[in-house]
Amino acid sequence: MNKVILEHYPASKLPDELRSGIALGASVTVTIEEEAKRPLGREQLLELMQNAQASAPGTSLEEAVARVRALRDEWED
Repeated sequence: MNKVILEHYPASKLPDELRSGIALGASVTVTIEEEAKRPLGREQLLELMQNAQASAPGTSLEEAVARVRALRDEWED
């Protein structure tokens, strides 16, 4: 989980919705923490994997095997 803490941050730089009730000349401590995500379900994981495979520029299985064999043969000589 990501967390960012800004100490002595000028209240005047805060957005209006966060600044209400705080003097413009005050310094504040701002803590931003990413909310915990719920674990993905099976269907969501499968969809993410399929999307990644479909859009990933990469190497086909045949190309990968050919590269591994070439490297192996290179070391065997």
